[in-house]
Amino acid sequence: MQPQTNDKDTNFRDQELDEELAGILTAISVVSRRLAKKLLTLQQQDALMEKGGKPDGQDE
Repeated sequence: MQPQTNDKDTNFRDQELDEELAGILTAISVVSRRLAKKLLTLQQQDALMEKGGKPDGQDE
C-alpha cells in the first residue's frame, strides 16, 4: 500500500525540482561561457604566434 500524496505535495516538489534544475543549468551556462572565452584567447594567441609575434605576458 502506497501513501497518498495530495496535489500540494506534488506541486511543491515539482517547484523545488524546477528551481534546482534551473540552478544547475545556470551553472553549466556560466562554465560554458568561461570555457568559450579561454578557447577564444588561446585561438588569438595561436594566430599571433603564427604571425611571428609574442602573446601578451611573454616578454622574455
